[in-house]
Order: sequence, then C-alpha cells, then structure tokens
Amino acid sequence: MKDLHALPKVRDSFSYLYVEHKKIDQEDKAIALHDASGKVPVPCASLTALLLGPGTSITHAAVKALADNGCLVLWTGEGGVRFYAQGTGETRSARHLLHQARLSSDPAMRLQVVRKLYEMRFPEPLENGLTLQQIRGREGIRVREAYAKASRDSGVEWKGRAYQRDKWEDADPINRALSCAHSCLYGVCHAAIVSAGFSPALGFIHTGKMLSFVYDVADLYKAEITVPISFQMVAEGSDQLETRVRRACRDRFYKDKLLQRIVPDIQQVLGIGKLEDSEDFDRAEDPPGSLWDSDSGETAGGKNYADQHQEDDYGSDHS
Repeated sequence: MKDLHALPKVRDSFSYLYVEHKKIDQEDKAIALHDASGKVPVPCASLTALLLGPGTSITHAAVKALADNGCLVLWTGEGGVRFYAQGTGETRSARHLLHQARLSSDPAMRLQVVRKLYEMRFPEPLENGLTLQQIRGREGIRVREAYAKASRDSGVEWKGRAYQRDKWEDADPINRALSCAHSCLYGVCHAAIVSAGFSPALGFIHTGKMLSFVYDVADLYKAEITVPISFQMVAEGSDQLETRVRRACRDRFYKDKLLQRIVPDIQQVLGIGKLEDSEDFDRAEDPPGSLWDSDSGETAGGKNYADQHQEDDYGSDHS
C-alpha cells in the first residue's frame, strides 16, 4: 500500500480517499487502515471525503475523528460507482452552497449557468444569439449522434432510449446497460458534489428532484464515458450484463480520473475559484452565524434567552 500522506487531489483543496475491504479505527488524532498486509495511518485532517466501499468496517472513534477534522464520510459501492449514504462531518464552508443557491434563484444568472453546462458538451462554442430552445435542439442532435456512433462502432442495434423502472427485465439489453452505467455515473457525481459542499438538489437544467444537480453534472460525461461502455458491454454478450457494466464503469472512471475532473468542472460552470487558505471555515464551536434581514440581507446579534440582559450571536434558544 502506498504512502497515503500524498493523497490524490480532486482539486487543490479537495482530497479524497477510497477504501474497501479494510478495518478503520482511530489512531491518535487520525485514523488507521488495517488489512492482512498490515496497518497504514491516514492523516484525516488533509481529507475532505473518505469513500467507504464494500467490506469496510469503521469504529465509532474513527468516525468521530473524521468528523472532528471536517472529513465527509461517504458509503459507496465497489470502486465508488454507487452512492448509498453520507455522514456529514464539519461543514468546511457554506460558500459553495450559498453561491449555487444564488445562481439557481436568479433567472438571468441561472440561464448563464445553463448555457455553460451546454457549452461544455460541445467541441465548439455556441453562438450568442441562440435561444434556450435552439440550444436544447442542438443537444438533442448531439445525443442522438452519440448513440448512433456507439451503435456503429459496436455493431449493437439501437432502437431508442426506453425502459420502465418497475419492468427492468422487459427492456432490451442496451437500455438496461445504459441505465446501469448512468446509475454508476450518478453515484460518483453525487459523491463529488456533496464532498465539495454543493447541493445535489439545486439543479439548473434539471429541476424538481433531489438529484437535479447530479443529473446536470452527469450529463457532461455520458456521451464520452457511459454510452460507449454500455454499447461495448452489450456487444460482448448478455451474460451478467449489469455486473460487467458496473466493473467497466469502475475501471474507466479510474482510468480517466473522473473524480479529479468533476469538482473543477462544477467550479468552472458556476464561476467559482478554489477556496482560499484564509477563508473562515465553520467549526463545531462556532455560533450559528448572522441572522437574515429583509433590508440589509443579514445582521449580527440576537437574544440569549438564558439571560434577557445579555446579547450574543444567537438568534434563538439553542439549549
């Protein structure tokens, strides 16, 4: 096992570590990974997200150490290809979430983000005068061409995207493969979005679902990654199709360093630079923060209801 003090970066401020078939416990103020080959200490203070894969057990003390160091814990499938749950540690900063909410709430700014999300899918820039409906039309053509190319390259017949969630076996092999591959992609995108402090629900192109932003982000990579994989796996046969698709996605995500691409792509779309070292992160002992005000936007202060004569930073009774 390699020295984990030099961890791969999603971007400069966003380190992650994927672990499977290990026991994790606390060691000093950090954690340690145990398996048959021995023990490896992990400096969890430098981690933003720890992804726990199959065969992993973790102690209560280790989870507390991770939370104390602001590390988000995510439970995922093999290779991180499915996202099951998250355990929220300290919030490193609310800046990303607030910025995302501001953009999604303003129609003009939201339209700019929508254009960027579409522009990233095309090899050439979109003309400034195109309406949203015209852009969607071009996107539809791009997606159809991606399916047609994958069909030609693999020799798998393509009749169109169609399946019913409650009638999985009724779908043809290519539609089952696509659904499985896209699900894997959603899991990785979901994990990256949450670990970077964004909301998976505040979408721009998609709306109204708890994973709307996950769908926005995942659509950046489908034509490049999951569509070709799905057609290739069907071309190789129908035996254990879903299992082979998941494994192929896992290997391709690793090869393409997908986790390292997602957060920078999101930051580019939303016009966000990397977090500055001097930024004031939230800590467990910090008060809840400023109070919303209809005139000024926010204001400090409030009453400490334990003592009506004292002013503090709290806006209500937090006892």
